[in-house]
Amino acid sequence: MADLLSRWTKKPGRRGTAVLWALLILVVVWLLCHIRDIGWMISEMGGYLSYKFIRRALLVGALVSLCAALLGVSLVLKRYSMIGDGLSHVGFGALTVAMALGFVTADSLPAFLPAAVRGGVAAVCASVAESPLPFTLVVVVLCAFLLLRLSGQSRMRGDSAIALISTSALALGVVVTSMTSGMNVDVYNYMFGSILAMSASDVWLSVILSLVVLTLFILYYPRIFAVTFDEAFARATGTRAKLYNRLIALLTAVTVVIGMRMMGTLLISSLIIFPALSAMRVFDNFRAVTVSAAVISVSCFLVGMMLSCVYSIPTGAGIVGVNLVVFLVFSCVGVAKG
Repeated sequence: MADLLSRWTKKPGRRGTAVLWALLILVVVWLLCHIRDIGWMISEMGGYLSYKFIRRALLVGALVSLCAALLGVSLVLKRYSMIGDGLSHVGFGALTVAMALGFVTADSLPAFLPAAVRGGVAAVCASVAESPLPFTLVVVVLCAFLLLRLSGQSRMRGDSAIALISTSALALGVVVTSMTSGMNVDVYNYMFGSILAMSASDVWLSVILSLVVLTLFILYYPRIFAVTFDEAFARATGTRAKLYNRLIALLTAVTVVIGMRMMGTLLISSLIIFPALSAMRVFDNFRAVTVSAAVISVSCFLVGMMLSCVYSIPTGAGIVGVNLVVFLVFSCVGVAKG
């Protein structure tokens, strides 16, 4: 009997199955013990859904989470996952510059300029400051292309280029903020996330851009798959690898900008990294990893949003916390699978 038990425990498949069943039983027991609390949270969230700004936040957050997860798989596999963090810092710098343009008036411009020119420049600056998202998007996209050029055509490595541009942009943002209005509420919301404070124009722009990102990703999925796994082979078969690398950078930049209001510049990269890493702990097929990462990302957002509403915790931090728990669970499942 002892010999039979010893041989059984030495088989990784059976041992992994036993650990997997043990984890499943623990999860079920925990859910049963907290079924009343879970029901109360769901009922509370149902009451919050009567508010229009909550429904808008759920729509935008689900779309952004889906975009980030799909792109995150390619970025993690290409070892370029920190581009999200770098571009978010660039977004913060561009945002502060855009908001600082609101302090530009016709009287503050050089007197030698014609009055009509000064009035036109002041009007443009006021328009940019009132709606800084388009300006930020253009700057972040340009910096994403610059990162690709620096990492591909110079001696500078990709991580060094990201660190150089991101820290410079962050420092610029801090300097501009301190010289204009200080740490005002809008900048604080973009740093740490405030999805519930999104305006109607920001919501519409975020929804449109998210749909564009999803459409382009689906249309060019085979090419993105090719340049993700073996860029040299993709070039040998005639695939324009540089073009599709730029496409990935463009979609990532757009996702980072529209996700800044949800997660903040300090946490947006977690939406790109966590779901992909969690899916890779269990699955080893690109399509399975992509689909599971999308499901994980949207599910974690919904749970994090519910916890944020019910327990009044910061939305971005709550979503990251849920993603961390899911990552640990999937890691245990991956170890159990052997």
